[in-house]
Amino acid sequence: MPGRRRFSMGLGAVALGGFHLARAQAEGRIVLGQSAPFTGPVAQLGVQFNLGAQLFFDQLNAQGGVGRRQVELRTMDDGYEPDRCAENTRKFIADDVFALFGYIGTPTSLAALPLFTRDKLPFFGPFTGAEALRQPFNRLIFHVRASYYDETALIVRHLTHLGMDKIAVLYQNDAYGKTGLDGVTKALADHKLVPVATATVERNSTDVAAAVDKLVPGMPHAVVQVTTYAPAAAFVRAARKAGFGGTFHNVSFVGAQALADELGSDAAGVTVSQVVHSPYQASRQITREFLDAIKKGGNKVQANYSSAEGYLAARVLTEGLRQAQGSGKITRENFITGIETIGSHSIAGFAVSFSATDHVGSKFVEMSMLTGDGRMRT
Repeated sequence: MPGRRRFSMGLGAVALGGFHLARAQAEGRIVLGQSAPFTGPVAQLGVQFNLGAQLFFDQLNAQGGVGRRQVELRTMDDGYEPDRCAENTRKFIADDVFALFGYIGTPTSLAALPLFTRDKLPFFGPFTGAEALRQPFNRLIFHVRASYYDETALIVRHLTHLGMDKIAVLYQNDAYGKTGLDGVTKALADHKLVPVATATVERNSTDVAAAVDKLVPGMPHAVVQVTTYAPAAAFVRAARKAGFGGTFHNVSFVGAQALADELGSDAAGVTVSQVVHSPYQASRQITREFLDAIKKGGNKVQANYSSAEGYLAARVLTEGLRQAQGSGKITRENFITGIETIGSHSIAGFAVSFSATDHVGSKFVEMSMLTGDGRMRT
């Protein structure tokens, strides 16, 4: 496991070259559009996911691409703001990209939803576990990760198994946070429990003072945090300073490595649910391939859960492109059908399952615990 290292923003390698889109797809290229936060308080989620995906696409292209067609990932910064994401999506649609890929976040993805649905663009591998993108079923959307309901169910099961039944929730005051709150509430109801207290923090804010004042006096056994890494870290520090002695638990969207970097030695004991295999345990084939790709790429990408998810999403998308190419021509319709025909399949040891009626490829969730030196144990 690597020691704690600060993320490199890496914007030159990640995104800047793609902010100004060409008017049409390059000849023969399969162009994907990604709107994500590359600046602002949650930038590391977009940067790291993109670096992992681009790592895979670069090496795929070096080997000839798919059917001798190169895959190009174009990026635009939305700062994790829905209005900016919607505008980026309109630009991608106007430029006739093949598909949308790796959007980061629930509120931003929901802003894009009516746009890509209207224009029938595939929406692949969003970095969100929101139910609103899973139900009702939308044939254009494909998920590589488990849902927030899956994650919160595991967190609550873990806590109640340890005898912790006084569980509070800190959630982001938007669609992402409310989905997580719903997940925790649903999971607690299965144990005939309810949240003992709830509090909110605004998107892109670290003002947690009111949340601390609301949650800490009741001294819950645990607080489930459905936020991004900056407010999560701010709450952990402020709650402990206010005398809170319970535990802190986060869903994967928090960005485990970013949270560890924000907290430093204060990270010890904080847990995060994860939806991909540990990027530090080379006993798994997908991890060995990921780490080998990083090495071959000159060690420019940090191995962490966010970059590993980007790498995996790019790998699964490419399987769909290959399936489409096997049909004679890579079109959007053939790509959608290609993913649906994957069925139950192992991608380098990571189990996925897609069909014509189910586009949620994985329900894998496991718990990880942060240590005080930036490491993670699963």
